[in-house]
Amino acid sequence: MSTTVATARDKMAAAKDASRRIALLNDAEKSSLLEAIAVALESAASVIVQANADDLERGRLSGLSEALQDRLRLDETRVAGLAAAVREIAQLPDPVGRVLDERILPSGVRLQQVSVPFGVVGAIYEARPNVTVDIAALALRSGNAVVLRGGSAAERTNAALVDAMRHALSQAGTDPEAIQTIDEFGREGARELMNARGLIDVLVPRGSAQLIETVVTQSTVPVIETGAGVVHIVLDETAPLEWSREIVVNAKVQRPSVCNAVETVLVVRSAAERLLPDVAAALTESGVTIHGDESVRSLVPGAQPATEDDWGHEYLSLDIAVRVVDDLDAALAHIRHYSTKHTESIITRDAVNAERFLAEVDAAVVMANASTRFTDGGEFGFGAEVGISTQKLHARGPMGLSALTSTKWLARGDGQTRA
Repeated sequence: MSTTVATARDKMAAAKDASRRIALLNDAEKSSLLEAIAVALESAASVIVQANADDLERGRLSGLSEALQDRLRLDETRVAGLAAAVREIAQLPDPVGRVLDERILPSGVRLQQVSVPFGVVGAIYEARPNVTVDIAALALRSGNAVVLRGGSAAERTNAALVDAMRHALSQAGTDPEAIQTIDEFGREGARELMNARGLIDVLVPRGSAQLIETVVTQSTVPVIETGAGVVHIVLDETAPLEWSREIVVNAKVQRPSVCNAVETVLVVRSAAERLLPDVAAALTESGVTIHGDESVRSLVPGAQPATEDDWGHEYLSLDIAVRVVDDLDAALAHIRHYSTKHTESIITRDAVNAERFLAEVDAAVVMANASTRFTDGGEFGFGAEVGISTQKLHARGPMGLSALTSTKWLARGDGQTRA
């Protein structure tokens, strides 16, 4: 039965208590629970869409950017997509209980390392109602409870989503306290979440570079760092024109407000005259504003002058920075300086250049001849994703179910003592 809670800390404590029961659910029980959540989201679609419309109207009146409005927006189709993603997660292999290592010690003690839930997963994000569902579903599938802080921009949408999911848990005979939102406590609630060591086992921030930096620097709870996406595509001297045009336009235009959208294109000088006019024309036809250096502007008369700030900027809009570089060495140097280590791609027919790029670039995902939009948990076969980690500890790149598990060692003996 749901308990009455009065503070953010009360909610986190309730989640901690519920996590012990969630951890004991078996594979079939967790899958069944997620199916119930998918059905509940579909049944509540009209309520969720209306709550979202209220949030969008408040966002427009308060000057919320177009990029954040796009991330915030839910319609019937997107709600159906959330339910479909939950069902995909339900069908994924159970990440809990996997035997990662086993051995028999000289003493005869039998030792196994197995995957186990973290316990309570916290998430801080902004204007991303899909994250509310994705992380809740991933947390439950991996045997965890979840505490969500989704920001004021999506407060009504998130409340409707959480209500639907908690109702599904209750109807399925599972403690609804396993899903919590602390949006109503505002920034103070976020601060409490970041400092709830002992109640929250791991914290995942998703959002702007400023939000992520705040969580990383102020949290006493262990953080899986997700990063901003200053994403590059390099066009080398052998890059096919058709590939260059199609991949760059897809990476920028398909959904410009997300972190795997390309923000900077680097063109090797010997290919600039051959590639840039057509690639730029295709971008312009799609409504993209090009910010270019002097060499770019000589080939693309409508380009805006690029400043130093453009090279390290995550636009999250129909803007792109374009620079002509002398060679692949110069492109790699540019990426080393400005990359946020999210996703980087090269377009080339030169196998040596491709392999060098894949080997040398330090990023969570490095690609050759593919759109950066493929950096996504769903595209990687994880169902939904917790986020895209740009750190190097525990998890890196799109994070699926296994990123929400830890390990423990199980030792089984027959009365042994250590000599």
